[in-house]
Amino acid sequence: MSSEIATRDEQSAVALPAQPTGQSEQSALMKWAEEAKVISNLAVSISKTSFAGQLRGQPEEVTAVILAGHELGLKPMAALKSMDIIQGTPALRAHAMRGLVLSHGHKVQLVESTPDKCVYRGRRSDEGDDDWQYVTWDLGRAKQLGLLEKKEWKKQPKTMLVARATGEICRLVAPDVLHGLPYAAEELEGTVHAEVVPAKAPLSVASFTAPAPVAAPEPQQPEAFGVVDADTDDEHAAAVQELRDFGDRQNIADDIDRLTYEALGAPLEHVSAQAIRDLTAKLHAAAQGGAA
Repeated sequence: MSSEIATRDEQSAVALPAQPTGQSEQSALMKWAEEAKVISNLAVSISKTSFAGQLRGQPEEVTAVILAGHELGLKPMAALKSMDIIQGTPALRAHAMRGLVLSHGHKVQLVESTPDKCVYRGRRSDEGDDDWQYVTWDLGRAKQLGLLEKKEWKKQPKTMLVARATGEICRLVAPDVLHGLPYAAEELEGTVHAEVVPAKAPLSVASFTAPAPVAAPEPQQPEAFGVVDADTDDEHAAAVQELRDFGDRQNIADDIDRLTYEALGAPLEHVSAQAIRDLTAKLHAAAQGGAA
């Protein structure tokens, strides 16, 4: 009798239909939609308070930040204090980026920090002491990218070096942790110590090239960072300088880094010389058309 029961149980187990993949994905999407609705309602209240910071009075933006933080494992209030939206581009603050990487068990350590140089090292949780990766940011590297002329680099070079090194080492060690927010806010225009600097009137590639805008190149994905390695330092520096010279002539020098990020999806140091030259040519052609 016990043998018959066991046989029936086995047959029943085999007969149970597996949940279709599409149905599983739909269930996950429905769960996300329900969470988004709850977060949206919560954001309306939060946006009325000082805790919303730069997003006060903008419940839709607060909702987006909290949702993005939720996917990274951040609680709502932590997300609001960990992200900035700079000219429409969401970015994690450097301290939050380090915190996320460390919370997943990976190692990120500050080796050296002076007003002239910052060295970070990092490794994944499943790697050993022989697998440390090192990142160095110094004033020479910043000068090559034309960063030293910027106000915040003149005021706080040590802080800016730390932010740049943080972003780079976290991307090298744990890009999977950062998901769709691979850049530190301090790497983009507008923030230092995670405080938003009052911005000028918004400027974008689209607005600059109006009335006949040219479609921007497809944003580079994190996997394409290595493309810069194909350029020599002199080639890359020359392309950057050409773009910055154009910015000086057009009185948009402070917007060049953000325009590059908007058009190419990465800071200048992670963009190839050819991509920079193409962007410069595009902006130059638009400027000539506007002057005509």
